[in-house]
Amino acid sequence: MTPNIRPAEVPMRAAICAVLLALLSSCTNVPLQQGTSLGSYAGMAASGGSLTKAKLRVNSPAVLAAQTVRIVPTVVENAGGGSFDAKDLALLSNAVDRALCMGLIDRFKAVAPNEPADLVVHATVTDIVATNRAVAATSTVATLGASVAMVPIPRIPIGLGGLSVEAEAVGQDGTQQAAMIWSRGANMLTTKARISSVGDAYSLSSAFGVDFSRMLVKGQDPFKETSSIRLMQKIKASFGSDPKYQACKAFGPVPGIKGAVAGQLGLPPSWSDKGATTSQ
Repeated sequence: MTPNIRPAEVPMRAAICAVLLALLSSCTNVPLQQGTSLGSYAGMAASGGSLTKAKLRVNSPAVLAAQTVRIVPTVVENAGGGSFDAKDLALLSNAVDRALCMGLIDRFKAVAPNEPADLVVHATVTDIVATNRAVAATSTVATLGASVAMVPIPRIPIGLGGLSVEAEAVGQDGTQQAAMIWSRGANMLTTKARISSVGDAYSLSSAFGVDFSRMLVKGQDPFKETSSIRLMQKIKASFGSDPKYQACKAFGPVPGIKGAVAGQLGLPPSWSDKGATTSQ
């Protein structure tokens, strides 16, 4: 049955859709930043989605045959030229590890740092675009005020941050079996403003964890999957229950509801995320 839409409503709805699309695309432009941490950068194909830039390569048979995985703690490679607080960088890198581990245990058994594994995963943060804290604070105040009036409002379109990461999975013989260079900027609609210079990069860490872990879980380009599958994986990475493997628990608990509240209030990541529970 065709819905009863008056002719005058058609241009109005089209205009609203156009505005929303424009707002969603108004994000920080973070170019792919190739670092020096991967064993090889050869044979990587361009990929990505509407918000994400990526290059990747995956040896599907080898990855799908693997059953165990070990995560080497993420490092930061001169991102921001040393202008970020060391504690913030530690929280960010640990958030990447946690998101990777939560995604990978969909199929793999995660093992401890001293145990052998079919695949060894390590990621490197190659660039952080700083979030402007003053603008983020203004956006948060405006958003909270609008929420009282039940009027949705996007972020102020300046001072948005971003994140660039590269990662690989190496087999027991030291051969690279999968690799990805990834970047994404915050946008006005879906990235909550947090009053921290790494606020947006921290929020985007879960998106990277989802994309890279799905590549290994499925043995294929994760950006070719349906958006609903990747959305459910991101929700799990952000609000999932305690992981079933001790190796993932080392990266600390998922902030969960407390993290969601902190995000809504624009609080820094350190307010709800206490980082790793053990030294890696």
